[in-house]
Amino acid sequence: MSEIVKIKTTCIIAGAGPAGLMLGFLLARAGVDVSVIEKHADFLRDFRGDTIHPSTLEVMDQLGLIDDFLALPHTRAEKLSAEMGGRTITIADFSRLPVKNRFIAFMPQWDFLNFLARSAQSFPNFRLILQSEVTRLLEESGRISGLVARTPDGEIVIEADLVVGADGRNSIVRDKAGLIVESFGVPSEVVWMKLSKQSSDPNEVMGHAGPRQGLVLIDRGDYWQCGYVIRRTTFAEIRNQGIEAFRKMVADVSPLPPERMDEIASFDDTSLLTVRIDRLKQWWRPGLICIGDAAHAMSPIGGVGVNLAIQDAVAAANILSLPLREETLSDADLAAVEKRRSFPTRATQKLQLMMRSGRRTDQADESKRKGPPGFIRGIARWPILAHLSGRLIGLGFRMERINEPLSKH
Repeated sequence: MSEIVKIKTTCIIAGAGPAGLMLGFLLARAGVDVSVIEKHADFLRDFRGDTIHPSTLEVMDQLGLIDDFLALPHTRAEKLSAEMGGRTITIADFSRLPVKNRFIAFMPQWDFLNFLARSAQSFPNFRLILQSEVTRLLEESGRISGLVARTPDGEIVIEADLVVGADGRNSIVRDKAGLIVESFGVPSEVVWMKLSKQSSDPNEVMGHAGPRQGLVLIDRGDYWQCGYVIRRTTFAEIRNQGIEAFRKMVADVSPLPPERMDEIASFDDTSLLTVRIDRLKQWWRPGLICIGDAAHAMSPIGGVGVNLAIQDAVAAANILSLPLREETLSDADLAAVEKRRSFPTRATQKLQLMMRSGRRTDQADESKRKGPPGFIRGIARWPILAHLSGRLIGLGFRMERINEPLSKH
């Protein structure tokens, strides 16, 4: 029987996604002993949020990492486009943003996470433990005091002053902590797939709205990452109709040649994402806090989930680094993180729900149903709105800056 390994650290973060790794990096940089655990063996998973927005690029610039970061393979979008009535319109323009890098960088998330992990491991007080899945939380006198994780070599017990749940929209940490999740709107489905990119393809990045459904095209350099938004049916029903019927559905709303859909050999070439909008009623309890998708799951509209997670991490590091380092962490510190990030979370989700509501309204109007969503029609009518949407998508409702030097909030 394997011997149980015990680890003592100041902060243990569950989940090596954007929120977890960024927070781990920032805490280690501030002199806090921190460990990050991840249930997978690596970061190689397809169809994750791969949009790095100007707000995140600004954080990388503040950290002095921007040149090395942008040396990684990526494509850039100074604006986002959508098709309407046979013409391409700009739905988000980043050219007037008050930051250095006025574009979205499309980069495979595994490259982003590997970069963050390598950068964090330059600090001696940072530890990344892969293939470690949370099984339970430790609790003493009503306060979370650590966690237990399962690894290929047996259990590890990690004691910590603070446990951070950054383990995504299906968070084990928030479930084990008994935190209450509030859901909003009706869940929807997006089917992701890859299609080859040819020189004759239209020059579009992340923005095609079809006549009856929605299709997102993300330029990955040598291929298109396609997201097909399912409406008025379910993926299960589509599967029952067969792959040929699905190919036709995608072809009907795609600007790519119909024969390109033959590359979808079977449903094994697709990945289903169930989209829901939710957030925790309270993000913390004594000794524990959740950030990123674990605290608030977003719709993929605008690709804002990764960047909200990064902003959560920056705010958490700004507020928690000093009390963690000086061993004075209190419930008020945890509440301050939630208070700081509550407004941008609620505002973003409200905007996403309004956009969804507009689409549902369009479903009842046959003339509108055959066109793009209402917010795209509005931007087409008043192009100045493209700069407003560019600011909301690119920077969010509250852009965080790393505090230098660290100070008590």
